[in-house]
Amino acid sequence: MEIARIVCTDLAGLRAQALGLAEAAGLQAELCTLVPIPPWNRLSPALWPQPRLAVGAAPFAPPCPPVVIGCGGAGARVAASMRRPGVQVVAIQHPRMALRRFSLVLAARHDDISGDNVIITRTALHGATPARLAAQHAVWSPVFAPYKRPLAALLLGGSNGRYRFEAPQALELAIQLSAMIRRNQAGLLITPSRRTAPEVVSILRNVLEPMGAWVWDGTGENPYFGMLACADVILATADSVSMVSEAVATSAPVYLVRLPGKSRRIGAFMDALVVEGRVRDFAGRLELWDTQPLDDTAWAGQEMRRRLGLG
Repeated sequence: MEIARIVCTDLAGLRAQALGLAEAAGLQAELCTLVPIPPWNRLSPALWPQPRLAVGAAPFAPPCPPVVIGCGGAGARVAASMRRPGVQVVAIQHPRMALRRFSLVLAARHDDISGDNVIITRTALHGATPARLAAQHAVWSPVFAPYKRPLAALLLGGSNGRYRFEAPQALELAIQLSAMIRRNQAGLLITPSRRTAPEVVSILRNVLEPMGAWVWDGTGENPYFGMLACADVILATADSVSMVSEAVATSAPVYLVRLPGKSRRIGAFMDALVVEGRVRDFAGRLELWDTQPLDDTAWAGQEMRRRLGLG
């Protein structure tokens, strides 16, 4: 099995995309987490004159495998600097630099780029494969069996540079969810992410646990894929393209929990899924509708293999 070195900063969404692509392409992933060095950590990667100075020697350690995958701005810049005969470099997401510096670029349609070396997907790449979801369903369905049906899974993001998810939004969401539980006699599973503020989790726990909701406390095995696999319906905060992409890769209807703030790219991604009927905006009411999984990851992995000449 060919090896692909993955270079990206320590963000779960970036790792999920790169690892998911490597898996879909049948490549053995060699993950190298980038930790920018002062003073370069205070500058945009676009301003790094030499990536090796900004992130240290580890990503460049020999022997370099034949494929390097860079995800995100820093990952793309480091990967581009590693391109040479015998080493093909791939960028995931808009690299914010000349596309010709890459052997291949994989971008979602909301990145709004095109080119002969560009592969466009409808959603972000990820590892929520049918096989993984089936395996996690077998593990978690007995755990979640006592909860009422329909069973809703709530995926929580958090505040970032574009959206705000703080105590006021958590209280509003808790009120909506409590009404949903009463109206639909629904079960509710909640998983925070690393970006979810403690006060948000505390508010949701205090309001909803007495109504029978289950809130993951961060200990033991991560239930994330199990929740995706077992839920009858999925709710996700609309601050994360990766999280929503994983949700729509299932067969479950998906609701978006919109947050205060604005991002042109993320907003365009969410709005397109609403227009196409794959997701709906959550307003406190729960309905189920027929859906099909939306996932281009497997196709993108095989298309990457073909274009890189990997057989």
